[in-house]
Amino acid sequence: MNKTLYDKLWEMHAVNPDSDGETLLYIDRHFLHEVTSPQAFEGIEKKGLNPWRLDSNVATPDHNVSTQRGKMMDIDKADHSLSKIQLIELDKNCKKFGVTQYDINSEKQGIVHVIGPEQGLTLPGMTIVCGDSHTSTHGAFACLSMGIGTSEVEHVLATQCLRVRKLANMRINVIGTPKHWITPKDVILHIISKIGTAGGTGHAIEFAGEYIESLSMEGRMTICNMSIEAGAKVGMVAYDLITETYLKERIDENDPNMIEALNQWSQLHSDQGSEFDKEIVIDVTDLLPQVSWGTSPEMTIDFNDDIPKTPKTKKALEYMGLENEDNLLGVAFDKVFIGSCTNSRIEDLRATAAAIKGRQKAKNIKEVLVVPGSRAVQAQAEIEGLDKIFIEAGFSWRDPGCSMCLGMNEDKLTPYERCASTSNRNFEGRQGHLGRTHLVSPFVAGLIAIHGHLPKDLSEYHYER
Repeated sequence: MNKTLYDKLWEMHAVNPDSDGETLLYIDRHFLHEVTSPQAFEGIEKKGLNPWRLDSNVATPDHNVSTQRGKMMDIDKADHSLSKIQLIELDKNCKKFGVTQYDINSEKQGIVHVIGPEQGLTLPGMTIVCGDSHTSTHGAFACLSMGIGTSEVEHVLATQCLRVRKLANMRINVIGTPKHWITPKDVILHIISKIGTAGGTGHAIEFAGEYIESLSMEGRMTICNMSIEAGAKVGMVAYDLITETYLKERIDENDPNMIEALNQWSQLHSDQGSEFDKEIVIDVTDLLPQVSWGTSPEMTIDFNDDIPKTPKTKKALEYMGLENEDNLLGVAFDKVFIGSCTNSRIEDLRATAAAIKGRQKAKNIKEVLVVPGSRAVQAQAEIEGLDKIFIEAGFSWRDPGCSMCLGMNEDKLTPYERCASTSNRNFEGRQGHLGRTHLVSPFVAGLIAIHGHLPKDLSEYHYER
């Protein structure tokens, strides 16, 4: 029988399917951070339990960390009270239970969905969970990867298994060769605008097609990262030579287990003729840079399109302060954020640098935050001199963390500030109370930073992905 990639991964990890439709899945890798783990650790301690398989768990602080901390930080001196408590609790729990942690001062610290792949912890064929919805990022490596809730974090710590219902299969075939300034962020925003934020509900999405096959692993991670914004719990890309090349830089090829694994990983793709419950084709040949205009990722248009004006869009337009605007081209921005688990990898920073090199931050832009996704990304960017490009342009070069992706640390918008953001969500208040978020690619974020608004003509700009 021909099987989809999702079916293969499911069958590899199913322990005991139940009559009520739920299945106990074995979990290979469990990532933890400071926000959703304290209650879970407290729960297993009260029950007198320990992590069932200690070496499958890896933790790092990311959501609450200061991005202006320097190379060393004393957690006890953290300014924000809730952040301080959560950082201290993660450190304490990891030491108490013996969980591997890349702590606040580790050279391996970073956003959990960035460090997993770069440290070789995310491997094809795995089931991966984390108390964070954007765990779908890891599906770029032909993994069954999904976000879980705090009670489920406790369950995985205690049993190394998770009770879940199987999803339907969906494939999105992305075809065509896009224009040179189009990035994976533009493509996934366009997909979400077409199928809606409920388009993938109840499905595991496999991204396929010639465009996906051409992408680097960084680009594939961006696509899978935002599959959750399309309503799907799982996003995946099949294993191929690009995956293998990325992994060979991070694994020991002489390890007999890895030699065997490489052979097995080559089977992690949907069989020819396998059936999907839903299939969609997206042609990106004529795609233009995407910008969100509203308060949901599906509220996205071409950068020069007219803003939709209907009774259904009235509330979002009022929140965004766009009731009197025909399009986004003349709209002034206040801040720019380049970072998050969606777009904080070295490829993303290179894209921003390509857009701004030799130019200066616009006078109306109060602040541009450039936040690398990990210490490793930060170090690589500094080796390449990207930090100098940012600093010379008047940008703020920061330390790794989730930063302004969400309002859980000191990097926030004030009421009514308008921000071009490379993050993944533009909900009301996501980046700060009454803040206005426009989702864009790292390249477009750079252009907005130096113009103060969206440029009308992109012909002078060139980005080689």
